[in-house]
Amino acid sequence: MAKVKSAFFCQNCGHETPKWLGKCPSCNEWNTFVEELVQKQVPQVVAFSRSAESSSPQSLGDIEQKEHPRILLNDSELNRVLGGGLVYGSLILFGGEPGIGKSTLLLQLAVTTPNLRVLYVSGEESDQQIKMRSERIGVNNDDCFILTETNIQNIFKQAEKVEPQLLIIDSIQTLYSSEIESSPGSISQVRECTAQLLRYAKQSNVPVFLIGHITKEGSLAGPKVLEHMVDSVLQFEGDRNHVYRLLRSIKNRFGSTNELGIYEMLSSGLRQVENPSEILITNTDSSLSGISIAATMEGMRPMLIEVQALVSSAAYGTPQRSSTGFDSKRLNMLLAVMEKRCGFKLGAKDVFLNIAGGIKVDDPAIDLAVVAAVLSSNADISISANIALSAEVGLSGEVRPVNRIDQRIHEAEKLGFDKIIISKYNKGIKQKDFKIELIQCAKITEVVKELFA
Repeated sequence: MAKVKSAFFCQNCGHETPKWLGKCPSCNEWNTFVEELVQKQVPQVVAFSRSAESSSPQSLGDIEQKEHPRILLNDSELNRVLGGGLVYGSLILFGGEPGIGKSTLLLQLAVTTPNLRVLYVSGEESDQQIKMRSERIGVNNDDCFILTETNIQNIFKQAEKVEPQLLIIDSIQTLYSSEIESSPGSISQVRECTAQLLRYAKQSNVPVFLIGHITKEGSLAGPKVLEHMVDSVLQFEGDRNHVYRLLRSIKNRFGSTNELGIYEMLSSGLRQVENPSEILITNTDSSLSGISIAATMEGMRPMLIEVQALVSSAAYGTPQRSSTGFDSKRLNMLLAVMEKRCGFKLGAKDVFLNIAGGIKVDDPAIDLAVVAAVLSSNADISISANIALSAEVGLSGEVRPVNRIDQRIHEAEKLGFDKIIISKYNKGIKQKDFKIELIQCAKITEVVKELFA
């Protein structure tokens, strides 16, 4: 007979304790413990073994290395972020803010990938709502099956009948197991349902997508162990005021976590952006001050982005320093370098910085473009539209080299730029290898003379 007991779970991190506590000893949050009834049954299979052939220890040299076969999806951006395609038997957690487009992206994936039998399980929407979204996407696929169910046992019964090649769960917080006497979305339910889906994915070799909610802090809702159980964690982010969405890989056991996918939200669904540099640079006929173009890297992907700056006299006693998409502390550091090393008086002026397109950049190679944009706005002199910049700025005012500079130069060359300003100390960079003119500088003062001579 099943044993029923009561336990207290932290709703922030999933820590379990037999009694109520005011402060969680794991995450140090207050008043997060909630009592839940846990009904434990002795399962037929205590734990899933990844190796069905043998459970005995093997020497590392005797283990044969096998390549992981992948399913190529009809989405080049998602294939890139996953590391080259979808691995059989993998469990992928897909998180993002409400209304950002998680369900739209995965439904679009389900109906547009040919010759792939997909079971789309929704616990949040009815089948009619999903049908309306698929009609908006404009694609009808008979290999895509819709199931509106929240009981995990019933989902597995239907999966045995359909025999899908891909299973999509929307969302994991709506599922519940009859073995756990707590409400859907609780820590114990999310953990148990994910464990059963993990066992199903490994035993049936069917990849599973789990859509997950996020907390108000932006982290994935549910216990932290959830991210440890899955093979990949994808974060879908973006600003609702902008049409662009970014897909990042936070964890990936089968590929790099440095890849980035970019989508554009349209009325007909999400469009893949193959060349993000073209959409992140504003095409204007007139020359404006305070604008510079930076060659940056998002993971393994080179991009050219537009840096916008506005410098004005402080109307109040304390000058303001504000940045959007760029670290404000690093902006303060660059302003101090310009004032100390180059003699520009910016201490009594307001400085506002913006990265166009609503994206966030943490690449140090954008430093030189930030400096150029601030100085351009301060002097009210526009920078030539055919010049790109890519270098880090040190505290002594030196222009420091950055990694993968050859890819950045090729990206600027591909988009038709005539010149690119880089560090003088980049190794192995020769003018004869590029059609674009390379301007190599060692100090900020040299860059200023080149831009505003």
